[in-house]
Amino acid sequence: MKTIRFMDTSLRDGFQSVFGARALTDDFIPAVESAVHAGIEHIEAGGGARFQALFMYCGESAFDMMDRFRAAAGPSASLQTLARGINVVALSAQPRDMIDLHAKMFKKHGMTHIRNFDALNDVRNLIYSGQCITDAGLHHQVSVTMMELPPGCSGAHDAPFYIKTLQEILDSGLPYDSICFKDASGTSNPNKFYETIKAARKLLGKDATIWAHTHETAGVGITQYKAAIEAGCDGVDLARSPLSSGTCQPDMLSMWHALKGTDYSLDIDVIKIMEANHVLQECLQDYFFPPEAQKVSSEVILSPMPGGALTANTMMMRDTGTLDLYPKVIEAMSECVARGGFGTSVTPVSQFYFQQAYANVTQGPWKKITDGYGKMVLGYFGRTPVAPDPEIVQLAEDQLGKPVFKGDPLDDLEPGIPKAKALLEENGLPVTDENIFIVGALETPGGNKGLDFLKGSKPINVRKVTDKSDAVAVVTTAPVASPTMSGAADYTVTVEGKAYQVTVEASTGEVKTVEPAVSTKPVDAISVKAKLQGIVSEIFVAAGDHVKRGDSLMILEAMKMETPVVAPCNGKVVSIDVEKNQVVKPEQLVATIA
Repeated sequence: MKTIRFMDTSLRDGFQSVFGARALTDDFIPAVESAVHAGIEHIEAGGGARFQALFMYCGESAFDMMDRFRAAAGPSASLQTLARGINVVALSAQPRDMIDLHAKMFKKHGMTHIRNFDALNDVRNLIYSGQCITDAGLHHQVSVTMMELPPGCSGAHDAPFYIKTLQEILDSGLPYDSICFKDASGTSNPNKFYETIKAARKLLGKDATIWAHTHETAGVGITQYKAAIEAGCDGVDLARSPLSSGTCQPDMLSMWHALKGTDYSLDIDVIKIMEANHVLQECLQDYFFPPEAQKVSSEVILSPMPGGALTANTMMMRDTGTLDLYPKVIEAMSECVARGGFGTSVTPVSQFYFQQAYANVTQGPWKKITDGYGKMVLGYFGRTPVAPDPEIVQLAEDQLGKPVFKGDPLDDLEPGIPKAKALLEENGLPVTDENIFIVGALETPGGNKGLDFLKGSKPINVRKVTDKSDAVAVVTTAPVASPTMSGAADYTVTVEGKAYQVTVEASTGEVKTVEPAVSTKPVDAISVKAKLQGIVSEIFVAAGDHVKRGDSLMILEAMKMETPVVAPCNGKVVSIDVEKNQVVKPEQLVATIA
């Protein structure tokens, strides 16, 4: 009987697939200890979206989290993280010096294994990152990414395509310790898993270690794993309740049960696993579990949305009050995959697909080519498996003002460490390797989330059932008058960008009158309105500033897309009518210029 190895993904992919990666370290450390006590020796501990989410949503450093994870797991546990080729764990493609620093920093902070993948299956994007992982003394698990294509599409994502990619990996000479076939959306049909891994085993020989990864989103995860195991797979990714099944990995106990009566088994102590599950459930008892994370979503078979991105997107849609649009966006995503060149729907490409679908739903089909999707079809992240639709490529060239790029993406990136050092010095911050990587990895077109964190901006946006509402308040008001005052007091209250003059009886707090506020703005002032719904992430100007037409006034963030609100004319800023972190709706007044 063959014992199937496994990695427990509950505390990384589980967090990402259920909570959009938003989980506080203080809340789950006992679950690490209980997993080790249950005999689990291989645990996923970070990387992927669990890097940036710590800084952006949890008010924590991902490096501190990894240190605490290692301390709780003990010295002998294998701790694995996830890296995205030349993106590593950053929000955008990284230059060579930052890719090298990523491997060194993760080694320094207690990690032993890194799974490395490229969403486009462009092997060029794996070579340098894989060499850096190996040079750092880490186990390098190189990946081939999988999914099911939308109906009517062909030319990639079948067993021959995956074996061709594997052969390119072998021919490249990049060093690796094991191979993973990774289906982030859980949509590949089980027979494709079987045929792919059977052919891979024949190509690699009997001594190579082959791993399989999937999600239960489409309801076929355990069936995929059984097919992979029968074809010669050595290890699989499993999760534990309440962070298993649904958008997560197949459940550990369910997999153990499914292998009964076969020539394969999991070496687990079922009673101890159940005890560890109870600890994990207690740790997360206050967390809000989105219903979409706990069910089979068969529509992803037609629009392959990864489990780890599905809830990250729905969480952001809750933040911006657009969750009602999700069914339309997921439906529109199928066309984005079909016309975008068949990059695998896994980070960051899954986000490119979803962002473009979101823009197609909110702004009209193909009226706006989003930055990530546009750069992908133009070749700035590497070669897509097949050529993108020429019409979409032309739209991207016209809207982004960039030509088609046919070179190696790494050759188009300037060194990142000198720029990061300069930014830290400019802001009086310690120049450490950790801080260099943080500001390098979290730079965006509208600002730098890492710099904001290091300067003290540590927002916590973790949804728990103790929250009064999932809605985001969009109301600002002045402090309530002291009840010791007599007479009436006047206040200006802004609701969704509209100002009202409110008279309150100071002694009782009773609202006496509500009238539209009398505008003090010049009659010729030009109103600047939001074009889409989003969160005000940055404001660059203040009342009294002089601006030129096209200057960025502020940034609206929605679905990880940063959309600048620009000045429609030359003039003086009369008012800024929103605040940072406020949710705004389409056509809402955000500023005036005269």
